[in-house]
Amino acid sequence: MLRSFLIRSYQPQRLQRSIAPSVAIGIRFIATTQQPAVHPGKECYLERLMGDDKGIAVINFNRPGAYNALSRKFVREFRDALQEIRYDSETRVVIIRSLVEGAFCSGADLKERSTMNVVEVKQFLAGLRDSFRDLETLPIPTIAVIDGAALGGGLEMALCCDMRVGGGNKKVKIGLVETKLAIIPGAGGTQRLPRLIGIPKAKELIFSSKVMDSAVAKEYGILNHAVKEDSGYNKALEAAREILPMGPLAVRMAKNAIDKGSQFEIESGLEYEQACYAQIMPSEDRLEGLAAFREKRKPVYKGK
Repeated sequence: MLRSFLIRSYQPQRLQRSIAPSVAIGIRFIATTQQPAVHPGKECYLERLMGDDKGIAVINFNRPGAYNALSRKFVREFRDALQEIRYDSETRVVIIRSLVEGAFCSGADLKERSTMNVVEVKQFLAGLRDSFRDLETLPIPTIAVIDGAALGGGLEMALCCDMRVGGGNKKVKIGLVETKLAIIPGAGGTQRLPRLIGIPKAKELIFSSKVMDSAVAKEYGILNHAVKEDSGYNKALEAAREILPMGPLAVRMAKNAIDKGSQFEIESGLEYEQACYAQIMPSEDRLEGLAAFREKRKPVYKGK
């Protein structure tokens, strides 16, 4: 019953294609430290890498005057970028990074919020939570680069990504600090952090508002990688490049199987995995993978 429901609810054509206040984006044949294109007036914008890195998209945060605080304009541009990626079959990996020194994202824009009435606040918080969910449910891998403060809402956003990389500079500060302000994480922190690192560790960090550098955050299991360099961008780019040549439909379905299947008990989870596997069977990519293996050559996947 579960398997037939899952297969019906996930058709092959889909393959083609309140945040709490807080304290306080390389081309392979060009140096990876190349500066991204500037988009005046944009607080958040999408950048597509080319050449050998075609298929990697970078979402840049660029609101220097407010440490990338989440304003209505920022959230609107962020959601626009996510929607463009969601329905783009050519994008295979997404990297999220900040262009603002010392900050990944500082959470909600409290100055702007102070000008809102009660209804506007509720509308903003609903849109903000939806934007985090939009990020979390992207069908392709996402990697957050944390080179500055990711406290409160900033960390909650990073927790919506599949992987996180932290830089080694002293401005990296990671934590859910809401209890210090007599509130609790309000954009998924109490739910996503325990799922990532376990309930006891999550309780320890949330109860104490503990602030960590990259090395400590990696020890807790929040970061996949903590680099010694100031920026973790090159490491994130390296991880994205490892994913890029894989079968794009397989990667999408693997993410789907992990994210959805892990919510079930084991028997139903295994059934969900088989339902996801069934979606790959008729694909051209699967046949290309077998042919390439047989012919001892590099496969050319088209996402079909």
